[in-house]
Amino acid sequence: MGGASSLGEVPLFLNNMFRDKRILPIAFAPLRYALAKWITIRRSALSQSHYRLIGGRSPLLGHTRSLAAKLQKQLDMPVVIAMRYTPPFSAEAVREIKALGVKRLAIIPLYPQYSTTTTLSSLTCFYEALQEAKCHQEHFAQEHFAIERFYDHPTYNSCVIEAVKEALGREKADEYALIFSAHSLPQSVIDRGDPYQAECKAHAAILTKLLTLENLSFASVHLAYQSKLGSMKWLEPPLESALGEVAASGCKKALIVPISFTIDNLETDYELSIDYRKRAKKLGLEVAIARCPNDSDLFVTALGQLAIALLTIGEKQAVKTAIQ
Repeated sequence: MGGASSLGEVPLFLNNMFRDKRILPIAFAPLRYALAKWITIRRSALSQSHYRLIGGRSPLLGHTRSLAAKLQKQLDMPVVIAMRYTPPFSAEAVREIKALGVKRLAIIPLYPQYSTTTTLSSLTCFYEALQEAKCHQEHFAQEHFAIERFYDHPTYNSCVIEAVKEALGREKADEYALIFSAHSLPQSVIDRGDPYQAECKAHAAILTKLLTLENLSFASVHLAYQSKLGSMKWLEPPLESALGEVAASGCKKALIVPISFTIDNLETDYELSIDYRKRAKKLGLEVAIARCPNDSDLFVTALGQLAIALLTIGEKQAVKTAIQ
């Protein structure tokens, strides 16, 4: 999705995000653009104040560049980054792919669960940039294959389990309530058939089973949603309600595990680690926050496996077509 790499990039990020019809579902583009500009003006100062608390920029691009460099070394093939709302944009990535003379392309959106607001939006933007470039030069990226979700990928989930263990340290799991936190969405998006909530539930169930196999038994397990914006109905329960439920149960510790982010960003470094930690403290809770996979070796391995699988499927399809 991207993140502001400086305070000056905050308005760019916000404006591009709210201009996206998958985020702000207004069909009439001029009205959507005008509203996006108004929201950007209203929210920029507050958002910038949050970025200041985490060093003045999102850590997302730095982690992603490191991840890409490690993956490129492992695979011994070019790895290119494309962001949705901040540089490097899809058009920049396509120009790089074109300059490299790439013929076959594995596309991996870094969203574990599928949503029209994230996966589809990013893929559509990338395909549009790819198609526009092909109008000027047809003979590159002639074959491209994309994965739409990987929340059930074993190696990826090993990354998440390792992050949970690291956050726990030497503490006992049964002293903690475990809260899986996912970025929220308006309920209306789910009502239109978006599978995101169902996949978040499925992912939480998979991770809970894996933790049990690791002999990590928590006092209770919850799935909650963060980052609600505006007054409309969003997915429930919100994270603050889950924290309240934990506190009411008498448990004094909570471990929050973000499951819809693969790279740490404002929502993890500020919202979880600063804002929600303060809210939890007021409830008498001590909170630990698990890190995202970022550029961990296991995550590099998982993405390498996904890329090779995509390209292998492409080869099999090409052989099958040739035989037919």
